[in-house]
Amino acid sequence: MQRINELHPVNQDFEPEFYQDLHTDLMFLNLGPSHPASHGTLRTLVALDGETIMSAVCEIGYLHRGFEKTAENRTYDQVIPYTDRLNYVSAIMNNVGFAKAVEALIGVEITPRCMGLRVIVSELMRIVDHLVCIGANLVDIGALTNFWYLFNKREQLYDILDKLTGARLTNSFTRIGGLARDTYPGFEDEVLHVLKEFEIAVLDVLKLVARNKIFLSRTQGVGIISQADALSYGFTGPCLRATGIPYDLRKEFPYYGYENYQFEVPVGEVGDTYDRIMVRFEEITQSIKIVRQALKVLPGGPINSDDKRVSLPPKDQTYVNIEGLINHFKHIYEGIKIPPGEFYDATEAANGELGFYIVSDGSGNPYRVRCRPPCFTIFSAYPDLIEGGLIADAIATLGSINIIAGELER
Repeated sequence: MQRINELHPVNQDFEPEFYQDLHTDLMFLNLGPSHPASHGTLRTLVALDGETIMSAVCEIGYLHRGFEKTAENRTYDQVIPYTDRLNYVSAIMNNVGFAKAVEALIGVEITPRCMGLRVIVSELMRIVDHLVCIGANLVDIGALTNFWYLFNKREQLYDILDKLTGARLTNSFTRIGGLARDTYPGFEDEVLHVLKEFEIAVLDVLKLVARNKIFLSRTQGVGIISQADALSYGFTGPCLRATGIPYDLRKEFPYYGYENYQFEVPVGEVGDTYDRIMVRFEEITQSIKIVRQALKVLPGGPINSDDKRVSLPPKDQTYVNIEGLINHFKHIYEGIKIPPGEFYDATEAANGELGFYIVSDGSGNPYRVRCRPPCFTIFSAYPDLIEGGLIADAIATLGSINIIAGELER
């Protein structure tokens, strides 16, 4: 099927040549960008024959904030708050991904406690991201009760993150070489408590939808993508694993000690909306398992590297001797000086492979930063997923691929 060549039909009589033999009047409709079901500022122009989508064209750019260009005019630590605004549903995972890439470029090793805490908060963020995705997706197909079951538990975790990081949504928790601060007394117990709440929420929702005929008919066989097409488009994360391919960076290229944790990589069979939802349900269970293991083996010690190239000197040194004061001043105003070079590094974020390609010219600011967001390649396949289906199916499919406009358009 050819695509629509014109985003804006010139007049009411506009009829692409390849539809002339259908003997039907096509209606052109905008799905988004100003609609809750478009999950952000996403526009899809569709050609409809009744309620069947004959052709679709996607348009992005309504939320573009210029992350990559902005990063060139900030120090490496100053870039971290901007990473929060990529996938803002799981902001700390963006923090960790960027900090990990810079640390690899400069050759800094973080402390064992920092590694453990980064794993814990990253997996908690993965859980939150999946709760939001599943809850919103179920709302799109009319299941509002499940949304509250999942979101109420999410809020309990946000209370913990608020105490830990000082913010609820955009946390800016990492630093190059470590973290902004250590945990507070009672952190471990509160996390273990909320993990139990997550398990209860997941079971409650599964009881409502797993055998529900409406849910099954709205999701099974809808928005199917094959393994070959998913690989061709560059799918990663839950959307790729829903096709049956068990690719996960935490297993394929372990980092932060993931090879020491016992967890499975859930996969689907068909690659439809149902599989994408169920894979995320199971990934929540696996992330809970990882967090519990990480809390058991969480080591003591410092959270920040003692490498003076990246870490601020202790306050007692800053306040009482000139060397500490100068080091602090130069670190804040000039930034971390990284030798010229380039490096790409990636982490397994909630939606898939989140990568950062960084080029350094030796100054305190990155010469170039290129972000590889998982949503970009996934959204490119959206027209193929919805053509031939109904409008209602297009909405259900969009929710299941979990496009976050902040990282899509960056």
